[in-house]
Amino acid sequence: VDDAKNDELEDVHEDHPDPNEEHHDGMIYVGRMDNDGYTRVGFHEPNGVKYIFGTGFDETHKEIEEEDLKHEHYGADVLNDLADRAHGTEHKKVLHEKMHPNKVHPTGPKPFGYVDVHPLDGGVTPPKVVHVDPFFMDETLVTNKQFGKFVRSTYYETEAEQFGWSFVLSSFLPKADILDEADVDPEAEHWVAVDGAYWRQPEGPGTTYKLRENHPVVHVSHRDAAEYCKWVGKRIPGEWEWEAAARARHWGPKNRTLFSWGDDNSMEKASKHANIWQGDFPWNNTALDGWRGTSPVKTYPANPMGFYDMTGNVWEWMRGGKHKARIIRGGSYVDSLDGSYNHAATLGARATLHGTTSTGNVGIRCVKSPKRKTEYEWVYSNEEIVNTIEIEGADGKRQTVGDNRNWDAGVYEDEDDDEFNEEEIIRPERKRRKVVKKRSRISNEL
Repeated sequence: VDDAKNDELEDVHEDHPDPNEEHHDGMIYVGRMDNDGYTRVGFHEPNGVKYIFGTGFDETHKEIEEEDLKHEHYGADVLNDLADRAHGTEHKKVLHEKMHPNKVHPTGPKPFGYVDVHPLDGGVTPPKVVHVDPFFMDETLVTNKQFGKFVRSTYYETEAEQFGWSFVLSSFLPKADILDEADVDPEAEHWVAVDGAYWRQPEGPGTTYKLRENHPVVHVSHRDAAEYCKWVGKRIPGEWEWEAAARARHWGPKNRTLFSWGDDNSMEKASKHANIWQGDFPWNNTALDGWRGTSPVKTYPANPMGFYDMTGNVWEWMRGGKHKARIIRGGSYVDSLDGSYNHAATLGARATLHGTTSTGNVGIRCVKSPKRKTEYEWVYSNEEIVNTIEIEGADGKRQTVGDNRNWDAGVYEDEDDDEFNEEEIIRPERKRRKVVKKRSRISNEL
């Protein structure tokens, strides 16, 4: 009987969809490819990516052998201010926490999730081999135009609007006297808390995004990023996913590079590939790359996989971390090539910010997991799960079922009854229903 039931359930199982048949506009697939370099490996075997994750300044990655990268079977009033003002936290202290959340005593215990980072680019050290499941990622950062559609469709209000202010670079202030009156971060005085600054008014009242619709949206918090990605049917990337895309198949110890364009650290070369700061920070940007602030997406060449702005322009929010120490990756237009000020704009560039932080140099990029087969399970009407059955459809929406309608009647379990007379036993019917098995795995990293 059990074998018959299992066969019946197996009949309704589907094969994994062929990843080669799934495409999303403006997104690029990152996963293991067949030997021809074009065909995506299906889910019948390991099809994720293994690569060396972490800072590019630590030479220990050269000690990792190519064998370590092979797959096992081959061949990761609060609304008016900052988050804790209502609890009596001083403004200066809250500003400090937002911009410098991850201070750990060098000899003290380390909190869960803590990683050592390199002083130049903030990348994780030492480098290590990680594995990520396949995924799709946006080829560009989310633009002001795209975010505007989201806001107009949902009447969404960003956290910068709720708090009433956001961080603006001091040299971008529309009026010099703002610098004398506004609060600044105690350890980074070039970032000024400007009242009225948000994504539509990037430098505060009197400024506009209208001539920057193709620029990446900024002044968005971690929650704003998550809400936008959810609205478009996607999610925020994990940093292992992000770096796999940024390194663009330069995943081994022999072809790993410091920058997306290679290891050439000349400003002449960098200015043709990334929007970073050239000159004396923060008052003099020579704009050798053509831009003082954000630049339109697709201004610079894409990396070998087709992703734009994986170095410079604006930082990007990642999943993971803690509320007071959310991860950002990629560097921005205020970062330097060599780390002489701010972060070195390498492929390993990494920092953390308070989740409610919004600034003029942090934006959004989204990812999406590929489709997998739908799995089913039997749920019986006289089991506890019946009272709160949660069904997840293909569109990701969930509904709770708590009645016995549409159950298969007259189905029951046979028990071994060698000790009893079958006629003396009253067997309750166990009605059952086939439901979609909840998918709990989004990514091996998350």
